[in-house]
Amino acid sequence: MAVHGTVAAGFEGVRDEFAAFLAGEEHEPGAQLAVHRGGERVVDLWSDGVTGESLLGVFSSTKGAAYLVTALLVQDGLLDLDRTVASYWPDFAAEGKGEVTLRELLAHRAGVVGLDAGFTLEELADDRAIAARLAGQRPFWQPGRFFGYHGFVIGGLVGEVVFRATGRTLQEWYEERIRAPYGLDMWLGLPESEEPRFLTVLPMLPTPEQQAELEATAHGPYSLAGIAFNQHVPDPVELYDFPNSRTVRAKGQTSAAGIGSARGLAGMYAAAAFGLDGRSPLLKPDTAAEFARIHSEGTDLVAGEPDAFGLGFLAMGLRFSFLGADSYGHSGAAGSLALADPRQGFAYAYTRRRYAFPGGTAPENEGLLKSVVRALGR
Repeated sequence: MAVHGTVAAGFEGVRDEFAAFLAGEEHEPGAQLAVHRGGERVVDLWSDGVTGESLLGVFSSTKGAAYLVTALLVQDGLLDLDRTVASYWPDFAAEGKGEVTLRELLAHRAGVVGLDAGFTLEELADDRAIAARLAGQRPFWQPGRFFGYHGFVIGGLVGEVVFRATGRTLQEWYEERIRAPYGLDMWLGLPESEEPRFLTVLPMLPTPEQQAELEATAHGPYSLAGIAFNQHVPDPVELYDFPNSRTVRAKGQTSAAGIGSARGLAGMYAAAAFGLDGRSPLLKPDTAAEFARIHSEGTDLVAGEPDAFGLGFLAMGLRFSFLGADSYGHSGAAGSLALADPRQGFAYAYTRRRYAFPGGTAPENEGLLKSVVRALGR
């Protein structure tokens, strides 16, 4: 499998790591990799099956865009992390949720991970429909006491707070403040004009051994995970297929429907942490540090596994011990990963077209990230 693209002097080891990963793959992943050192792009690579300009479904890496907008609005004084959600959105107070703060919601502590009755695909594609259905939903645990990944709905919930506080959607703020000023190929609502560049997500192709592992560890449809990922409805959508719907791409719900490239994701984090095109960073150091600071740590009730979250963002410094403690970012179900490491001065993004085994952060990210840190150290 060929490696395409360029790297700056000193980053040849990143290209070598990317090539070594591809050499070990049986099926073409359709992978993209982009890295910024400060505001300068120093790695721009892709494999066969895609180009550097291809647009892919990035699943939960979308959440990074939603959290960056939220951080900007907190920084601007338009949102207060310690106000209750219900003070912005009164209907949310139903079923004992009245004391949940925006801080707790962002830290995945609200307990409203899904809907008892489930969502239709049309509802799941629409942040405001998600919010309207969840306002009256009982929480699945005592809010604030535990945490669990609000995988399909966190963007809709936070987005409704944004809309009630400002009169504008999270998608509108993102377009105005982040995507359009930098011309980023990371979209919350893909325009029809960009559709020719979109490549459908391809399903996982597990070996028989991998398939047996997936079946042995599968969550039941009525478990917390099953409800959180809307698997308890008749004929649930396959997760890999979610962004393959034009309705989903067009609506651009902010939990899992972002469409972008590694260039777009890396540029987004570089703009936030370091600034692009001679501009100042979008986030002030104190704002970035607050959103990166760990707010939830322990057993995730939805995943049933140890995890840690900042304000929305995954605690990247715990997931990858060689990253800075205040690194922030998010991964996506098919294997994408995007983050900023302010201490070591880089932004990283990886995407892939074919859904990775076992889902979530694709395992090749470990080696690719290490190669970037080594290059920076030289």
